[in-house]
This record gives sequence, C-alpha cells and structure tokens, in this order.
Amino acid sequence: MSEEGAAAGPAHLPVMLNEAVQGLRVRENGTYLDGTFGRGGHARAVLARLGPTGKLLLMDRDPTAVAHARAEFGKDARVAIRHGNFADLADWEATLHGLDGVLLDLGVSSPQLDEAARGFSFRADAPLDMRMDTSSGISAAQFLASADERKIADVLWQYGEERMSRRIARAIVARRAEAPIARTLELAELIERTLGRREANKHPATRTFQALRIHVNGELDAVDRGLRAATDRLKSGGRLVVISFHSLEDRAVKHFLRDESQLPPTRRGLPPPVAATLRLKTIGGAQLPGDEEIAANPRARSAVLRVAEKL
Repeated sequence: MSEEGAAAGPAHLPVMLNEAVQGLRVRENGTYLDGTFGRGGHARAVLARLGPTGKLLLMDRDPTAVAHARAEFGKDARVAIRHGNFADLADWEATLHGLDGVLLDLGVSSPQLDEAARGFSFRADAPLDMRMDTSSGISAAQFLASADERKIADVLWQYGEERMSRRIARAIVARRAEAPIARTLELAELIERTLGRREANKHPATRTFQALRIHVNGELDAVDRGLRAATDRLKSGGRLVVISFHSLEDRAVKHFLRDESQLPPTRRGLPPPVAATLRLKTIGGAQLPGDEEIAANPRARSAVLRVAEKL
C-alpha cells in the first residue's frame, strides 16, 4: 500500500475481500494459509467458511499482528498461528501436508501506516524505523546512517523509481555529516527542500519512503520466495491469491505466474526450448477494486488481485 493511498479512509477494511475469498474457493474441510494476517479481515472471512475439520494457518512478520491473531483466534482449534515472514512458509511444519489455498496481501498494512511510531509515514513525526518485524533487522535510519551515497541512490531508484535519487542521496549524505537523520519528518522536510513540490497532490518524499520501506523489509525478495514456497506447498487444485499495491509488486507476481503457467516462446530459427514443467494455471486476469469499494476505502484504489491454481 502506498503512502498516498494511506492518506484517507477507514483503517482496517480488508481490501477486495469478496474477490479474495472467491478466488481461494474455500472448502469447509480444506487447509488455508493467510501469510499476511494484518488485523484479520481476510482470515475471518475464510474461517467463517470452514467446518469443524477445516484448518486456517495464520502468519505475519509483525509481532503486533501476531499478538492480535492470538488474542482473537488462539482458542480456536482450527487455527494455528506463527510469527514469521510468509517467504518462509514452507519451513512451517503445519504446511508439510499441503495447502488448499494461500492468500498473500502484500505491502505495508493499514495498522502499520496508522501507528505513527512505526515510522512508515511522512505525515507524522516519529522515529525513522519502517521495519515490519521490529524484532529483527536494521531500521531505515540505520540504513541511511551507514550506506554510502551510491547505495542510497540505487535503493531510491530501484524500489521507488525516484528520478531524483542521486540528488536526494547527496542531500542525505550532506545532512548526516552534521547529524544523523533519525525521524520521519526530518527526512520528509529534507526531501521537500531538496526537490520542491513537483507534482500536485503527491508529496515529494512519497517515492523515497516507499523505497526505504521495501529495502529495509526485503519485500521484493520475500514476494519471490513466498510465491515459490506457496506453489510448492499447494495441493493439486489449490488456489494462490495475491493482492499487490504497487507496480513493482504486481510486476513480480505477474511474471512469476506467467513463468509457472506458460511455456516459453519458440523463436524462429532456434531449437525449441527445453520442455518446462508448468505448475500453475491462471484463473482469469488481473482484478481491480470496484468504484463502490474505492469510495468506501480509498486505500483500495491501487490494489490488483491475481489468482492461480496448482496443476
């Protein structure tokens, strides 16, 4: 979810709820994994469709989200809960017997954006942290304090598609020579002074904050690893449902599904490619939220949902 998308709207509405649950094709005795619990909107809908022998596995890398999951679902015998990155779902023993469905709702969650102290947002002053899992890794402030100018610029360009990445990186390195950049508003104001207001209705720090968050949390690597792990663990006929919120995520998901569901093209004059074992088939095309949902929850406006089924 983007910072701009977090500017307004209800805090904890699950995005594309009906489309996600329909995509999973929940059976009452199936086993399903929600790899990004958040505050449980999708999980509740899946659990409501499970019978006494169904199973719901919940994961989140955010300790606060896991605490909410345990408080709400910890006494339900159908539910198992794990603190961890969905990229590592295949390491969870509970997945070894196979899954009938996996749901991944990518990016930062609404509660993480809304809690200023987490440091995801440039709209409130807070420590410049941005870690989804506050129990591990380095914060955005630590990264900016230790990385060289070229590395900072590369991160802003690669993960934020920020055209002014080098100018911002130079300003950050010059500023930290005087004092470390430790807070969100310090960074946002530095970027605004460096770039000025370039786009109407878009803060100049938007792309930088997105890039730092993706880098600090290793989000694109997690997407790649998580998609592979989910495909490995799905049973034949099991469904994979993924909701993305920005183009980098959706591009990674789209390319993975294409590679797992389509044979590589044959080029004229060249030997045919080595036959690949296809593991997935896509179900429909990319789905977008409807106007009614966007009006009720503006944070949904950039969402893209894709569904695939294990062969």
